[in-house]
Amino acid sequence: MAQIYTGKAVHHGEFGTGRVVNVDDSRVTVNFIKAGVKFFRNDEAEAVLLDPPFRHDDDDDEDESVDTDALKEAIREVLREEGVIGVTDLAEKWDGGEMVMKPGKPGLQEKSVPIETFFHKVVMLRNQLRVLEQNINSNAKLTDSEKVDLQQYITRCYGSLTTFNVLFADKSDWFVGAKKE
Repeated sequence: MAQIYTGKAVHHGEFGTGRVVNVDDSRVTVNFIKAGVKFFRNDEAEAVLLDPPFRHDDDDDEDESVDTDALKEAIREVLREEGVIGVTDLAEKWDGGEMVMKPGKPGLQEKSVPIETFFHKVVMLRNQLRVLEQNINSNAKLTDSEKVDLQQYITRCYGSLTTFNVLFADKSDWFVGAKKE
């Protein structure tokens, strides 16, 4: 294999076909379709990770068969988590409503925003926090303790945003901060 890089499809004799999800100074991380996530030292990866073999549609290799419905559902789940697909519904009681902000000083004009616009901005903020969280977790230059420190800030942001949970139709879409023990 010429080069190992993030996103490259690879094949391993024991684990089957997978995709490189991270490459750093010390190791290569591969997510295999059947075997899950596996780690390889950089020098070892060059020897054991090969280009996937070419397969015809009529190949009858039961060991390499993939439950396509399960794979599709897993892909949909990842895309929903990333905010690429899926719908986050506004609670029905807010449909067609507006958010009105009244200034505390007399004589100043109030500002109103359609609740759907505000809701969209809250959902986009949540999605961006998720992306930030993933970038922190996959950053090879941060130590584990630095990652934990940064994660705590994100958790506090989620906690601050719990006020807006009233806008969401589905409880599974709610913001969740740090849980009290």
